[in-house]
Formats: sequence, C-alpha cells, structure tokens
Amino acid sequence: MKTFLVTGAVGQIGSELTIALRKKYGESSVIATDIKMPSDPELRDSGPFEFLDCLDPHHITRVMQIHKTDTIFHLAAILSAVGEIKPNMAWQVNMNGLYNILEAARQYKCSLFVPSSIGAFGRSTPLDNTPQDTIQRPDTMYGVTKVAGELLCDYYFKRFGLDTRGVRFPGLISHKTEPGGGTTDYAVEIFYEALKHRKYTCYLRQDTSLDMMYMPDALNAMINLMEADPANLVHHNAFNVTAMNFTPADLAKEIQKHIPEFEIDYEIDPVRQEIADSWPNYMDDSAARKEWGWNPSYLIETVTADMLDQLSQRLKLPHEQKSR
Repeated sequence: MKTFLVTGAVGQIGSELTIALRKKYGESSVIATDIKMPSDPELRDSGPFEFLDCLDPHHITRVMQIHKTDTIFHLAAILSAVGEIKPNMAWQVNMNGLYNILEAARQYKCSLFVPSSIGAFGRSTPLDNTPQDTIQRPDTMYGVTKVAGELLCDYYFKRFGLDTRGVRFPGLISHKTEPGGGTTDYAVEIFYEALKHRKYTCYLRQDTSLDMMYMPDALNAMINLMEADPANLVHHNAFNVTAMNFTPADLAKEIQKHIPEFEIDYEIDPVRQEIADSWPNYMDDSAARKEWGWNPSYLIETVTADMLDQLSQRLKLPHEQKSR
C-alpha cells in the first residue's frame, strides 16, 4: 500500500489534494503536513496530520521514517505576489525547502511531485501558444525559484534516477479555499464580491489575458501524472497544462449572466499587473496531452456556474442574494 506525504497541506492546493488522495487511496495512507494546524474539520479529522517545516531536513526525514513514505507531493511554497514583498522568504521556502525535500526523497527512494507555474516564464517567452520547451527568463523571485526548481528536479532525475514529476499550473480557481497571495487571485475574489456586494474592484487591467484552471482539473492533473507509466514520459517535470483562457472583463460578463446587476471596476496594482504582463497569454499543453493523457473538464461557463452555486451555499446567503 502506498503512503503519501503532502507538504503545505493547509494551503489552497494541498487542502483539496489531501482530501482527494484520501478518498482514492484511503484516509490512513495520506499524511497531511504543514507548519500550522488545519482549521477545516474535514481536512483535520479525515486522516493523520504532522507538523513539518520543510526548512528543517531532520524534521522531514523523521516524519518520513515514522510513516514509511513512498510518494511526496511537495506543495509548500511562497506565491508570486507575496514573493515580491518578501523575496528572501520566497527563496528560503521555495528553494531551500525544495532541496531538503529532494534530498529526503533521494534518501528514501520516493516518487516526488513538485508543481511549477506560468510564473516560470518571462517577457522574452513567446506569449501566445507558449511551447513546452522555450526560453524562461522570469523577472520575479517567485519565477526565478520556479525555473530553478524545474532544473533541480530534472537534475535529480538524470543524476540520481529520482522519479520527479510536475506541471506548470496556470491560475487556479477554487470555492473551498480562499486566495493565498497569487497574482491570479482576482479570479477567486471576484465570485465572493459578486455574491456579497454585487461589485468587484479588480487589481488587473480588464484586458489581461491569462490561462486558468478549476481546482478539480488541477487535482486530476496531479494524480493522473503521478499514476502515468514512466515509459511514456519524455519531460517528467514542468508539463504545460491549461484548461481555459480569459480576461477579467470576460469573467465579469460571464458572472453577469447569473447576476445581471454585477458591476466591475479597476484599480490597477502595478506590482501584480507587471507580474501578469510577464506571463503567457496561453500555453501549448500538447506534450501533457500526448504523454499522459491530460484532458481538462471545466471551461469558463461551467466554472462560473459551479463557483456561484457552491459559494452561495457555503456563505449561507439569503435566497434573494444568490445568483440567478
């Protein structure tokens, strides 16, 4: 029986991945770890939890010894917007933390999933139909750590035969966990504000085109890649994956189909706008589709309808405030 260890399990991706893995492989088989205790009862009570600081290598190996880990999903990271405010912390967590996890995985011969991001690209990268293999010159600390992380995972695969795998995520949308400091967080915040106040002030320009993905598709991407036959994988790490592409104006129009009185205005955050402008408009994910069958299920229409429905129930809004 496989035993999975999830770092950053209280974060946006980790909290939902942990639950998905427990439903698929059994609750006792998935060890959630983080530097803070889960507040979500489902995450907290559905299986084992350990405090783990990825900056402490002895802490990592102790937890792995106790639970006999053979597969790691390393999700502990500092995201793009926070990384520009605290670049030193971003380097420490994103690079030193990854190195410690890689060493532990090498020592215990674990398979390892490490996510990358569209943030690994830069202004000199082709913005439209961004290739799987292309120039990567990001100008944010987050992006720098993501490129270095991709290279480091490739090195451990080639040098030590470590089974490292990963994807480059676009912006992620989820109704279960609130935003955590990313540049694409507007695509989650907008739904809360639409339901609560019928208005949203967006920090990106209305024509900022970015790739996005709904969390159920992101979870499937991670699990399916880790289950893929290694003989079919050419790239192993940093697969481009995407599901849809839209601008803030596009998303606002889609929300207005459900909430006609919803309004959006714009107050540009220069830091996050500069980050977004350095990212691709849309990525070519044909390598992921060919090598391990990547195929997303959600588009902007189905995401919008589901987000409004799920958040209406979660926020316990009176009937007249729910989306129409």
